[in-house]
Amino acid sequence: MSEDAAEHTNPVRLSIVIPVFNEEESLPPLCAKLDTVLTDLGLSHEVIFIDDGSTDASYEELTKLGAQYSWLRAVQFRRNYRKAAALAAGFKQAQGEFIVTMDADLQDDPEEIRGLLQQLEEEGLDLVSGWKKKRHDPISKTLPSKVFNLVTSIVSGIRLHDFNCGLKIYRHEVTEDALPYLYGELYRFLPAIAHWAGYRVGERAVTHHARKYGVSKFGAKRLLNGFLDLLSITFVVRFMTTPMHIFGTLGLLSTMAGGGIGAYISWLWWQSGTIQNRHPLMMLGVLLIIVGIQFFSTGLLGDMLASMHQRGGRTPRITSRLR
Repeated sequence: MSEDAAEHTNPVRLSIVIPVFNEEESLPPLCAKLDTVLTDLGLSHEVIFIDDGSTDASYEELTKLGAQYSWLRAVQFRRNYRKAAALAAGFKQAQGEFIVTMDADLQDDPEEIRGLLQQLEEEGLDLVSGWKKKRHDPISKTLPSKVFNLVTSIVSGIRLHDFNCGLKIYRHEVTEDALPYLYGELYRFLPAIAHWAGYRVGERAVTHHARKYGVSKFGAKRLLNGFLDLLSITFVVRFMTTPMHIFGTLGLLSTMAGGGIGAYISWLWWQSGTIQNRHPLMMLGVLLIIVGIQFFSTGLLGDMLASMHQRGGRTPRITSRLR
């Protein structure tokens, strides 16, 4: 039987994607735990480690572990490109019907994979995001995370307690549609992106362990960047095909405010024949009208680009078809 035929008759059901950056001490116990869990699950599987330019011996450790575990695959970046790039590479490599992402620092428990998979199938979901209900992290991480999750829930329209949790499970098509947005730190908004695309998103409380080895790569300084990324992804995803809806609304509000100020100044002039000390107010009205026109122009240009994008052939994913 050829290799292609064998792959067709024994498709991979479950892929696990794990970004790695300087985690050489965590890898052996992680692989041992994964082997136990995956054997117990009884699904055809693969685990893809993405070495994101580690400066320690992480990739050498993965090479040794690859000789021990047949399910282990690994790729290596020349330098550190950060987590979004690692996830994108892993999603492109993954062949499974279901794809799990988790961190390599042993804080995510592989035992939770069973529960995530069960909830995904039983509730007919497309993505289940882990929720670290009881966290073993310092307040410098937990407090900014709570603020970030609250604001993201409000803006995105989907109520999740923990957008940042690395432990998630996706159906394969969700990861395919997420690839265009995997840059910078936008991976944190994958549940929101999936929700906006019409996928069914759920949440599950998962066990979170204290870090055993190494140091955390993230901290409170990510909070400001997170809010800026939230604004960026909101515009890119929600208004990519209808930019005039947002810019036109802003332009209309600005023009109406400027027009109202102009009407008030005109009424004063008609009443008294002078606008007295209202020159700064008049300048504000003119400025608002100019800004409104600029918003309208930006919206029109955005609509032109969206039209060109649509003519390029990109259409929504078809989930079912009759005849």
